[in-house]
Amino acid sequence: MQPYLTVSISPSPLQHLQQDSEETWSGTTDANRTETLQKMASPRTVTIVALSFALGMFFVFMGTIKLTPRLSKEAYSEMKSAYKSYAKALPALKKIGVSSVLLRKIIGTLEVGCGIVLTLVPGRPKDVANFILLLVMLAVLFFHQLVGDPLKRYAHALVFGILLTCRLLIARQGEDRPEREERREEQITAQEKNKVKVS
Repeated sequence: MQPYLTVSISPSPLQHLQQDSEETWSGTTDANRTETLQKMASPRTVTIVALSFALGMFFVFMGTIKLTPRLSKEAYSEMKSAYKSYAKALPALKKIGVSSVLLRKIIGTLEVGCGIVLTLVPGRPKDVANFILLLVMLAVLFFHQLVGDPLKRYAHALVFGILLTCRLLIARQGEDRPEREERREEQITAQEKNKVKVS
C-alpha cells in the first residue's frame, strides 16, 4: 500500500494581514479606535491642507506685488494704475479719506497677512483668514465690474474666490461631523438607559 500524501497549506498573506489587524484592534477600546481613525490622513484633510498652502502662497505673492515693486516693477505699476481707476470710479472713498494708495495698501496687507495665516497657522484662524480673503475677492470683483474690465483681467480673482469658497465649505463640514457623532452617541446612551429602566 502506498503511503498517504500529506499536504500542509500555509495561510495566505491576506489571512496574515487579517490576523494582524484583529490582534492590533483587540487590545483597544472603541474610543481609542475612533481617535486612531481620526488621526489618519483622510482625503478631506489632505484637500484642506493642499488648498490652504496653495491659496496662502498665492495671496502672499499677490499682496506683495501690491505693496512693493521688488518682485515685479511692471506688475506693481499695473496695480497702481488699476487702483487709481478704482478710486476714481468710487468718489465716496475720497469723501471718507481713502486714497488709491491707501486702498491698495489695505488690500495688499490683508492678502499678505491672511495668506501667511492660511499657510502656517493651524486651527480656526485659517477659517477666519479664508473668510476675510473671500470678502477681499468680492470687493476686487466689484471694482473690476465697476470699471468695466474684461473677463481676462479678473478671471484669477473669480477662480480663487471659488477655491476659497470650496475650502471654507469643506472645512465647515468637517467641524460639523464630530458634533453630529456626539449627538448620536448621547441619543444611543439615553436609549440604553431607558431600556435598562424599563427592564
